[in-house]
Amino acid sequence: MAALPPLRFLTVSPRTKHTATVIFIHGLGDSGHGWKPVADMFSRDAGLGHIKWVLPHAPPIPVTANMGMQMPSWFDIYDFDTRAPEDEPGMLKSVASVNKLIQAEVDDGIPSHRILIGGFSQGGAMSLLAALTAERKFAGVAVLSGWLPLSKKIKAMATPNNLQTPMFWGHGEDDPLIEFQSMGLTSIQFLKTELGIKPADPRAPEKGGLTFYSYEDVPHSTSTEELRDLQEWLKRVVKPEDA
Repeated sequence: MAALPPLRFLTVSPRTKHTATVIFIHGLGDSGHGWKPVADMFSRDAGLGHIKWVLPHAPPIPVTANMGMQMPSWFDIYDFDTRAPEDEPGMLKSVASVNKLIQAEVDDGIPSHRILIGGFSQGGAMSLLAALTAERKFAGVAVLSGWLPLSKKIKAMATPNNLQTPMFWGHGEDDPLIEFQSMGLTSIQFLKTELGIKPADPRAPEKGGLTFYSYEDVPHSTSTEELRDLQEWLKRVVKPEDA
């Protein structure tokens, strides 16, 4: 198998001493630039100034569900129907590419338990898959409007390394694409019942478990309220003094 070309990415540098990294993965048709304003905003928070943000760009590939048009995508989507087959090889290839970004941070002196991965939609699915199959423990996982991919195989693929890791899940209740009930809540139920992931203590999310937020009248997008919730969660989970 040919070596994977390294992912292109942009970074938002920490404002204080670099002691943690967030790798945030965009959704279908987007790029790392789409999430740079969020990373810039979060980095201005004194409680998050120690974080370096890595925002990778998906390579352009033909997407079957969009009539084969080429667009930035982490894997092929055969159909937007939840019952459609999934592009397992494409997903695993992208996870391997994300793992290379994680390895680069470790090589740079940031231990994996100080690296958090997250993403929106397709990127959220990739973050979850990377965490559940990881050989390392991460600081946390953030899934925005995402779903659990490869649910028929994930129990056999999962490692124990991040089953107790802090996890943030935010989802709009009016999401027409990654549907709140059939994809969001079903995924969360699977994580709890099949993988034993417990709900987080809302007073201490940093101790591990799943923190879930739903947002009324929010479609397939994020909202000011969700970003505020994520920001506060990050401040608890990746504290500067933990370094």
